[in-house]
Amino acid sequence: MQTPITYFFEDDGAVPNNPALPMLVNKAALDLAGTHDPESGIEKLFDANDWGHGRWRNGIFPYAHYHSMIHEVLGIARGTAKVRFGGDRGEVLDLASGDIAVLPAGTGHQRLAASADLVVIGGYPPGGTYDLCRGDRPSDRDRAIKTILKVPRPGTDPVGGKDGALTTLWRSA
Repeated sequence: MQTPITYFFEDDGAVPNNPALPMLVNKAALDLAGTHDPESGIEKLFDANDWGHGRWRNGIFPYAHYHSMIHEVLGIARGTAKVRFGGDRGEVLDLASGDIAVLPAGTGHQRLAASADLVVIGGYPPGGTYDLCRGDRPSDRDRAIKTILKVPRPGTDPVGGKDGALTTLWRSA
């Protein structure tokens, strides 16, 4: 199993991000080439590792947003996307089929561009509450700063399960 790329993002005044936990990106975590139903493959992986709560199939919103009361996993089943993580001063990453990003609570994300066939599988670990916070609403940020660090750390990695990188990287942070 590969080691994910880690990213820390600072509060940019609009998006608080997570001051304690890194975002993890697993490039080519799954080889989906030639797979007839890549969506189901990612869903099964997330379910097996207890990250299938509130699971959805869709894309990524085209505006800066984050979740202050839950961590999120994004798996690219089909297509490609250019996504800005961390708010306006964050990082722009190119994601493709098979890539999986794990966002700690508070991490901003925004789709800047995508192929017409983009399908993203999203999910959450147990023990959180979904909320949608916008980078353009100061009241969201003020509330989020109080809740982000209270979100429980999951017991498993959505890709590697109990022995996955998240369990080590997020426990030591």
